[in-house]
Amino acid sequence: MASGTKENVSGFIIQGFSDTPRFQISFFVLFLGIYLIILLGNLIIFLVISWNPHLHTPMYIFLQILSFIDISFTSTTLPNFLHILLTQQNNISFLGCMTQMYVFASVASSEYFLLTAMSYDRYVAICDPLHYITRMSQKHCVWLITATFTAGFVQPVSLVVLISKLSYCASHLINHFFCDVTPLLTLSCSSTFIVELFIYIEGTFLTFNSFLLTLISYIFIISAILKIQTLKGRQKAFSTCASHLTCVIILYGTVLCLYMRPTTSYSLKRDKHFSLLYIILGPVLNPLIYTLKNTEFQSSFTKVRQRLGM
Repeated sequence: MASGTKENVSGFIIQGFSDTPRFQISFFVLFLGIYLIILLGNLIIFLVISWNPHLHTPMYIFLQILSFIDISFTSTTLPNFLHILLTQQNNISFLGCMTQMYVFASVASSEYFLLTAMSYDRYVAICDPLHYITRMSQKHCVWLITATFTAGFVQPVSLVVLISKLSYCASHLINHFFCDVTPLLTLSCSSTFIVELFIYIEGTFLTFNSFLLTLISYIFIISAILKIQTLKGRQKAFSTCASHLTCVIILYGTVLCLYMRPTTSYSLKRDKHFSLLYIILGPVLNPLIYTLKNTEFQSSFTKVRQRLGM
């Protein structure tokens, strides 16, 4: 099967939004602006936390890693998409396609695991504050971050290997703006049953378990918050995890709608636009969600601006 793949296809053509040629420049300007906003917003968070020792706590370290992941997540797809919009050069090699799919899946998986680690951090902070320093020590934070990236980059290996061994003899045109799993499965002229089965098993075992652990953490968190006697105390406790909860809802809501269903219900045109929303929504909103009402971060940001003379 692997040799058949190499004989049948040496590369793919990414269609992008070539079916609407009148709007190519408009799309380029729009998504270039969005990409620059994503880079600027997440880079500010990363640098402000790096430069301020008072923010070197587990919550902000995890937020710094989340900013790094969001930059990597969008940089895997948007620069190439912008290049296609500007130059109309939409060819991608087979190896390049598999590499893009692997890096995209790895970074996305790492984000799920990181959000799970962040929910555990909020659980300890609210439900067991007296032992927070020992349970969320620097050693434990390093272990959680290492586990996040290890699991994230190991998880997609088997899936990418299986997809790379499929035969692509019907068409080389990917009706998408990057090499994603489902558009590639629709192009294959060999059976995709094993791959689809693997996606559901892996998705259930890893992604769903990450979601389940996050959900369990929030059940305990909400239970602990409801036991607080004063309204002000409940509001203060909830404010420490509201930003993270919002990010969890955005991420899992979009990913479950996009990927966890059979290819028979897949609409290429609809889901191409929905994938674009999935890629840009979180990275655009996360900096706003985490910093808009965060007085500690805003104070640190002001000090950094003053130091730089801005």
